[in-house]
Amino acid sequence: MTDAVGSIDMPDAEDESPDSKKPRKGGKRGKKGPLGRLGLFYRQIVAELRKVVWPTRSQLTTYTTVVIIFVVIMIGFVLVIDFGFQEAVKYVFG
Repeated sequence: MTDAVGSIDMPDAEDESPDSKKPRKGGKRGKKGPLGRLGLFYRQIVAELRKVVWPTRSQLTTYTTVVIIFVVIMIGFVLVIDFGFQEAVKYVFG
């Protein structure tokens, strides 16, 4: 049974024999020295940062407010739990 891409029994393309493969030259990194690779790395970072969808000022304010409120709630929750354990230990050990 075959489908559009082939199957396990009948693959689309034959595998190349190991002796017919050419050795890799290293791609972009093999042609440049350390400074060239560093420059390529920097250019790739800048290219990726251009793809980022940055939040607007109002979104950033909303997100920051939500995070601060959540942290304050969690601090209160941990404070209550800690006080409860403190009182339990005082009750058990006097």
